[in-house]
Amino acid sequence: MSRRIRKAVFPVAGLGTRFLPATKTVPKEMLPIIDRPLIQYAVDEAIEAGCDTLIFVTNRYKHAVADYFDKAYELEEKLEKAGKLAQLEVVRNPLPPNVRAVFVTQTEALGLGHAVLCAKPVVGDEPFAVILPDDLIWNRGPGALTQMADAAEASGASMIAVQDVPHDKTDSYGIVATEDFADRQGRIRAMVEKPKPADAPSTLAVVGRYVLNPRIFALLESTTPGAGGEIQLTDAISALLAEEAVHAYRFRGTRFDCGTHIGLIEATIRYALDHEKLSEAAAAMMQSALDELGVRELE
Repeated sequence: MSRRIRKAVFPVAGLGTRFLPATKTVPKEMLPIIDRPLIQYAVDEAIEAGCDTLIFVTNRYKHAVADYFDKAYELEEKLEKAGKLAQLEVVRNPLPPNVRAVFVTQTEALGLGHAVLCAKPVVGDEPFAVILPDDLIWNRGPGALTQMADAAEASGASMIAVQDVPHDKTDSYGIVATEDFADRQGRIRAMVEKPKPADAPSTLAVVGRYVLNPRIFALLESTTPGAGGEIQLTDAISALLAEEAVHAYRFRGTRFDCGTHIGLIEATIRYALDHEKLSEAAAAMMQSALDELGVRELE
């Protein structure tokens, strides 16, 4: 894999049942952090990494993501007439002019691996990224995918994002065993799904960022479906390990699991405290709330 990734796949067909009733009509990828939905943060990360084709794998019922990247003529007209040009620019151009959005339908909920496979006709025979918008990664420097794309281009290996987790939490994650781990990356020897702490080969947990060789598509096509008939991306990656180098990459940044309530709250707090216009007011509000609860001063 010496070519730079140009395409990114966003599996957004999930139902987001953890956030019901909010996600009855609003996809979880459209839940906001401050004033932007999760999907926008993921898209910006992909564009920063050099991707110009964004492939959204969705289901037949979820139209909000497509609507978000489409024209909103009535809203744009009202903003223009009101002279709200800054807001108009944000609404009118969620994507740069050189970036295209492609929408692919996953007709059945058959797992993450199946969702990625649905993107094969658009990706073709070239390396590509997979981004799970639930995993929001905050960093003041280059984004996680940019870091991984640079590493993949330099090494020729597929890249799987990882982060260190507490040893007693390994049974909540996919865990990798690596060799020769240095300078933020190492070749993966094995992937173990949610091992008990006593059986975990490391504390490096898989996070929702991947840079993959197109060989993964053939392996997904031959992967035996597991429970519920789902095709797991992890199974295909495990098969890829036997054929070529796949590296774990410990990215710089903080990951927020926005597929959970507390993760969404943590991300909102972090982004509020880092916001150019909101940081001071947000910190004061949080301190006031903590004072009311008798919690010690924020550090």
